Amino acid sequence: MGKRVAVVLAGCGVYDGSEIHESSAVLVHLSREGAEAEVYAPDVDQMHVVDHVRGEPTQEKRNVLVESARIARGNIKDLATLDVKGLDALIIPGGFGVAKNLSTWATQGKNCIVSKEVEDVLRAFHAAKKPIGLCCISPVLAAKIFPGCELTVGHDTECEKWPYAKTAETMKELGCKHVNKHVTEVHVDAKNKLVTTSAFMCNAPIHEIYDGIGKMVEEVVRLA
Repeated sequence: MGKRVAVVLAGCGVYDGSEIHESSAVLVHLSREGAEAEVYAPDVDQMHVVDHVRGEPTQEKRNVLVESARIARGNIKDLATLDVKGLDALIIPGGFGVAKNLSTWATQGKNCIVSKEVEDVLRAFHAAKKPIGLCCISPVLAAKIFPGCELTVGHDTECEKWPYAKTAETMKELGCKHVNKHVTEVHVDAKNKLVTTSAFMCNAPIHEIYDGIGKMVEEVVRLA
């Protein structure tokens, strides 16, 4: 029997939802590992909607579950119905939706609030000692909820290749151990069963991001 893995999405699109390439890579690699993905998203309004051509907010309103269904090809469930008992692992891809719709990280940084539904799900998998895979910006959720955990969002020194490196410093301020890793690498916190990789936190070729996510998925399934 293949492992059943919950994939939690935050909308559709890098600037206001889940990063589509990361989400797709997670689903492809889960399939390759013989695992069954069950896709979930919270039934809430997005913080805002961003025009992805201009990179600017619009006056539109969109729902996180409805938008996430685009990536899941309609095969999606309300996050409120997730039951950790029937699942072996959890993966949350990145994208600004994690920092806007699943938490308030985008506006409040280390002082953010993680949405109750998302926090409850993360705590349930952690308490059941089931692995959690996080990539790109989504490790900030674990940094906020599990002080002292070990994570990577790539590198902690800002440069052209690592434009979001300040995130690593903020994680350290939350009491977490940040481990520098290349985009094709993962960090495994064995104690907390957390597997993290940087994905689009790195200004890297898309195939390297895809490969890093593949290693994250492979490790999550192995730990499940």
